[in-house]
Amino acid sequence: MRARPIAVGLCSLVVMAGISGFAPLFSVLSSGPDSPAFVFTVAKRYEPLAWMRGADRFSSGANIFLQDASGRHPLIPGFAASADPTVSFDGKSVLFAGKQKTEDHWQIWEVALDVTTPAPRRVTSCTEDCVRPFYLPGDRVVYAKKTGGRFVVEAADRTAGKTLQLTYGPGNFLPTDVLLDGRILFEATYPLGGHGTPELYTVYSDGSGVESYRCDHGQARYSGRQIGSGDIVFTSSSGLGRFTSARAQEVHIAAPAGEYAGDAAETLSGDWLLAWRPDAKSDFQLKRWKPGEGSLSSVAEEQGANVVQPTLVTRRTAPKRHPSGLHDWSYANLLCLNAYTSKYKFAAGSIHSVRLYTRDRTGTAKLLGEAPVERDGSFFLQVAADQPLQIELLDNSGKTLKRQGGWFWMRRGEQRACVGCHAGPETAPENAVPMILLKSTTPADMTGTSTRVSSGGH
Repeated sequence: MRARPIAVGLCSLVVMAGISGFAPLFSVLSSGPDSPAFVFTVAKRYEPLAWMRGADRFSSGANIFLQDASGRHPLIPGFAASADPTVSFDGKSVLFAGKQKTEDHWQIWEVALDVTTPAPRRVTSCTEDCVRPFYLPGDRVVYAKKTGGRFVVEAADRTAGKTLQLTYGPGNFLPTDVLLDGRILFEATYPLGGHGTPELYTVYSDGSGVESYRCDHGQARYSGRQIGSGDIVFTSSSGLGRFTSARAQEVHIAAPAGEYAGDAAETLSGDWLLAWRPDAKSDFQLKRWKPGEGSLSSVAEEQGANVVQPTLVTRRTAPKRHPSGLHDWSYANLLCLNAYTSKYKFAAGSIHSVRLYTRDRTGTAKLLGEAPVERDGSFFLQVAADQPLQIELLDNSGKTLKRQGGWFWMRRGEQRACVGCHAGPETAPENAVPMILLKSTTPADMTGTSTRVSSGGH
């Protein structure tokens, strides 16, 4: 059920305050019963995929603007830069990334919308940049924190004053939304932690259960947002795409030609606010589009700058709070039900054993151990926690059948069962007890602390 947005009447105006060096000239969002208050970012330069190399998406500065009943005006006029706005579940405050001074690192801030002269409150004290924040239930927030030159996803409990790292693979990670089921939607490269195309993944707010949202990889997918139907709308290499529960693969959205920056915002009537440009040489403009129609209507545009990240100022349903099931262990347990259940084809009886790798400080793969795979494809491992992991399947001669292209991780105390090897999150398991558990309920030690390597399977 969609929350009702704050309806306002909008009019044309010129805003003389903005990013240093120019005066924004905005177009009109048509007035009417479904003209919501919203915030957006104006930036001289916007590189939506700069995060992939640990770089700044707003390298030339940016400012957040608020459009409400009183017109358009800078949300935080005293800041040197601001971007990445997200509105609280009650619609009364905004989290954002900001710099008080040009030379500052990006930090996460919060500003109230229901006071006359709001004073931003600082949320983080990062030694490098912290960007792309979102609210979590229970006075928690999630954001990307740069550490060692790359972005990791981190959650903060503001009541307890504690932070928790959620991603542990190589590469860069950037949250894009918090889904209604409590999972955090984030973008990283595919293969996960490798050097490839942007892809969308999910993880729970304790860092467990990481997985790709869909397994039809290959196209670029980023800047995903969940709309009222529960679908995920995102930017793809072919324009706009969506994930819907009825399909295991991406569904192309037949939208007007051009390039889209993602971060779709859905209005009460079902229209979408989108950042669009006709080609790569142009700047992004804010457009309004009713899905299924053939044209876009102008909302905000500016010569020499990009208008991106539309976010409605409205009450909305708070996501479910994920109850963590992590144990107080220094390791994690991984049960694979059937490695033959995969999008890759393995001959019956060909999988003999499994190897597990991590990465050392130089980024070189390091073998943690080898364990048997039973005739039904099952194996049970005790793995190193909170670090990159990679699986390799071998035949009975020790030849590699398939090695994971990227990396995943498991949190301390996590117990996870997978249907198969790259089976896809939509695949259901067979109703059978795996042979590995009939043989033993003690997992093979793959924590890297044991000097013994388990024998092969079968």
